[in-house]
Amino acid sequence: MTSREPAIVLLSGGMDSAVAAALARSQGFALYALSFRYGQRHVREIEAARRVAQSLQVEKHLILEIPLGQIGGSALLQPAAEVSRTPSGAADHGGAADLSRAHPVPQDRTDSEISAGIPATYVPARNTIFLAYALAWAEVIPARHIFLGVNARDYSGYPDCRPEFVAAFEQLANLATKAGVEGEKITLHAPLIHLRKAEIVRKGIELGVEFSLTHSCYDPAPDGRACGRCDSCSLRRKGFREAGVPDPILYLG
Repeated sequence: MTSREPAIVLLSGGMDSAVAAALARSQGFALYALSFRYGQRHVREIEAARRVAQSLQVEKHLILEIPLGQIGGSALLQPAAEVSRTPSGAADHGGAADLSRAHPVPQDRTDSEISAGIPATYVPARNTIFLAYALAWAEVIPARHIFLGVNARDYSGYPDCRPEFVAAFEQLANLATKAGVEGEKITLHAPLIHLRKAEIVRKGIELGVEFSLTHSCYDPAPDGRACGRCDSCSLRRKGFREAGVPDPILYLG
């Protein structure tokens, strides 16, 4: 068993979470990685999260199931496999499947379009839900530090990627837990929140992050290649380009 202080890291398989996890490791923390199957459109994220966790030699990697597809409301979610049921037992055909189908993944948007408003790829309350699970696991380990790779500079307008959200959740964490009430402060770390994508790329290279293991695309091809056209691909490609570093993943075009 490691003698290093433990930290929970939210690991999506994307470049930002990989760099945040590598930063936590560089600060001497023993990493406990947490990923989610939440009804996303593809399994590439989970495959990438497994690869990144292995490369970072985490102490443990949990992959939890949260069926957010049953709620819907995002272009990143698969339509629900079954229609929901009303309290009377009747089928409700106006639920998650219709909401998910109503939101195609945006493509070929300009920087100004990406930064304006909240896009269809926002998953309602996703980071709040993920952090709640991280907080529960932190109490059990116990761990007093949680790392996540949210970014408020080059990002797609998600409300749960802002510094205000991170600060508010940390306050909640210390109000709503046994650890917080007993004076064991829980700290929420968002080390990339003020960095541009190019700075994240450079930081990752400095830390030895294997970006070839990561996955960022919202709508990859069946063979795993990134579409190159969604907001996430656009921001990633821009980051590597501005950093002057080749992006090691494969794109459709």
